[in-house]
Amino acid sequence: MNDTTKILEDLNDRSREVFRRVVEGYLASGEPVGSRTLTRLMNEKVSAATIRNVMQDLEFLGLLGSPHVSAGRIPTQQGLRMFVDGLLEVGDLQTTDRAMIDATVGPNGGDVGGLLDRIGSALSGATQGASLVLAPKHEAPIKHIEFVSLGHDRALVVLVFADGHVENRIFTPPPGQTPSSMREAANFLNAIIEGRTLSELSRVIAEEIARRRQEIDSLARDLIDSGWAEWDDQGARHERLIVRGRANLLGDDSAEEDLDRIRTLFDDLERKRDIADFLDLAEGGEGVRIFIGSENKLFSLSGSSLVVSPYMNADRKIIGAVGVIGPTRLNYGRIVPIVDYTAQLVGRMIADRT
Repeated sequence: MNDTTKILEDLNDRSREVFRRVVEGYLASGEPVGSRTLTRLMNEKVSAATIRNVMQDLEFLGLLGSPHVSAGRIPTQQGLRMFVDGLLEVGDLQTTDRAMIDATVGPNGGDVGGLLDRIGSALSGATQGASLVLAPKHEAPIKHIEFVSLGHDRALVVLVFADGHVENRIFTPPPGQTPSSMREAANFLNAIIEGRTLSELSRVIAEEIARRRQEIDSLARDLIDSGWAEWDDQGARHERLIVRGRANLLGDDSAEEDLDRIRTLFDDLERKRDIADFLDLAEGGEGVRIFIGSENKLFSLSGSSLVVSPYMNADRKIIGAVGVIGPTRLNYGRIVPIVDYTAQLVGRMIADRT
C-alpha cells in the first residue's frame, strides 16, 4: 500500500467528497474551487465554514493548495496522484471519439508511417492535447545503401528495404570525402547486406571492417563509420517520435507561467529527447499509465502530465507506444479509454500489415 492510498483510506466520507469535488471542479475548469461552490454540490447540507475547515485539513495533508490567499483550492501533484489512483472513474470510450480514431485507418493498405501520422492527428484532435506516437523501427531486410554528397559538410545516406520502404538521413561526413570514396563505401556495404536487417547489419559491419581493414580506403572507412552512426545510435534504436497537436496546449487563457512550462515542453519535443525512455515508460506496466508533473521524467520541467500505453505486434512484443501530453488538469477519465483504444487499434493494424 503506498502513502497516498493510506491517506485516502484514512479520510472520512465528508473529507473524501470535498477532496473529490475540488479535483473534479479543477480538472473541468482549471480554476480554484471555493467553499461556497462546494456547498451547492455536496451530498450533505454543510456550511461554507465547515467546508473551509475540511479544505484546510486537506491542505495540511499536502493534497490541496491555495494559489492565492483569498482563492479556493486546487489539487497538488500529490493530490492528483491520489485522485487518479483511488477515485478516478474511467468512462467508456465515447462513440464520437471511437469514430474519429477509426476514420483515420481507412482501407487496410498503405505504409505504417502514414497510418501513424494520421493516428497522431486524430488522437490530438479527440483529446485536445498533444499526441505522441512512437513508430517502431523498420526491421525488413535491407536491399540497397547509397551515399549522396550534398556539399563539403553534408551528405545523405539512403536505405532501400526489400519491402520497398525507403529511409534517408542527412549527416556530416568526415573531411576529404570524394565521389570515389562514397562509391567504395556504398559498394562495401551492399556487398555484405545479404538480406540482413538494420539490427543484424550493425554487428556485421564492425566485423567486416576489422577483417578487411587493409582493403578499404581510409576515407571510405571513415564514411561508413559516420554514416552508419545515424542508424546505430544508442544500440540501434530506430524509432520515430511523431508529435501532433502542440498548438492545442496554447490556450488563449494560458497564464504566463503556463506558457513558460509549455515552451520548455516544446523544446523537449523538438529535440525528440529520450525517445528510448518514452518507450520504457510505456513498458513499465500493463495497459495505460499516467505520469503527473515531476513523475514524468521525460518532461518533468514542463510540469505536464502524460497518459501513455504501449502497443504490440502479432507476436505480442511491445514495439511502440501512443500517448497524450498536456497540463496536469487533463480530463483523465475521458483520455484514458481513448489512449487505450488507440494503442490496441495500432497494434492490430500493424499486425495485419506484417
